[in-house]
Amino acid sequence: MTEIRLTAWARGRVQGVGFRWWTRARALELGLAGWARNTPDGRVEVVAEGTKESCAMLLDLLRSGDAPGRVDGVVERWSEAKGGLSGFVER
Repeated sequence: MTEIRLTAWARGRVQGVGFRWWTRARALELGLAGWARNTPDGRVEVVAEGTKESCAMLLDLLRSGDAPGRVDGVVERWSEAKGGLSGFVER
């Protein structure tokens, strides 16, 4: 099965509210590898690799309103998987 990379940037009140931990838990449930990290401008960057279906499910979850804090919007970019990722970590 072809692996794909999802890079998503969530904006809103997403830092200091458990958003990265919640994202990690959802990604691991979906069998994805990657990371979630705070960016200096207040967003959270999420990089996930796995199947297109699992990455799309994670993106839907990020936009669902169920995440901690408040997500005002999510911008995504799709690309080929680069590989070399193991597990899903908070950076």
